[in-house]
Amino acid sequence: MSHIPSRNTQLCISLAGRPGTFGVRFHNHLYDQLGLDYYYKAMTTDDLPAAVAGIRALGIRGCGVSMPFKEACLALVDEVDASAAAIESVNTLVNSDGYLKAYNTDYLAVQQLLAKHEVDPSTAFALRGSGGMAKAVACALSDAGFREGLIVARNEQAGRQLADMLGYRWQAELGDLAPPMLINVTPIGMAGGPEAEQLAFPETAIAVAERVFDVVAMPARTPLICRAEALGKPVITGLEVIALQALEQFVLYTGVRPTAAQIDAAVAYARGA
Repeated sequence: MSHIPSRNTQLCISLAGRPGTFGVRFHNHLYDQLGLDYYYKAMTTDDLPAAVAGIRALGIRGCGVSMPFKEACLALVDEVDASAAAIESVNTLVNSDGYLKAYNTDYLAVQQLLAKHEVDPSTAFALRGSGGMAKAVACALSDAGFREGLIVARNEQAGRQLADMLGYRWQAELGDLAPPMLINVTPIGMAGGPEAEQLAFPETAIAVAERVFDVVAMPARTPLICRAEALGKPVITGLEVIALQALEQFVLYTGVRPTAAQIDAAVAYARGA
């Protein structure tokens, strides 16, 4: 980046259990291209209340929130946007003169992608996962009119709670079921993780699925996405999700919406392309 931070630079950060580089590269690239006096840095913490208090006290303009902090942030802010309130999960904090408002741009991104890919709401789905991101995806599906859904989660309490909240079913494993749409909202397939080489769903279910959606963004082509593409299935990738949610964060922090060409260039830069 050619921009050198000054004492007037607006700082934005992210908090994650395992900080990544996509947001850093995406946001800083756009700040540079648009001539905005902002700087973005990825961080982690062992003390979330102190970290959020620091955001407020130090005038940090915005903060992206990732696992495992998405739900715990709710009690630490002044206001919760509708995008985060219904699903009790946060991925974005915006600081306006010490007043913290929480949003969920994951939810907004998934809503946009379902419309972009013209996914029929009558499509039955199985969603694997029960954490904060799973809530965002499941609520986006429910609000888009998807009524026939199965939550697959080994954590029975969290899985049942999510399913009951939205009128879906719960199972610990997919078993022999083969719904038309498979959605992975777990770290399975994530680069560097213990399950990086694994498939989130059985081969048999992938073979008969009509569409596959994986929210894991790194790598963009997870084992699940690669297998689905090899079988000629339409896919929605985690890269699409992370790009859209990062864009909406950028707009919330700066009030500026980049052009489509600027966004594409930022995504390519963030991927190291």
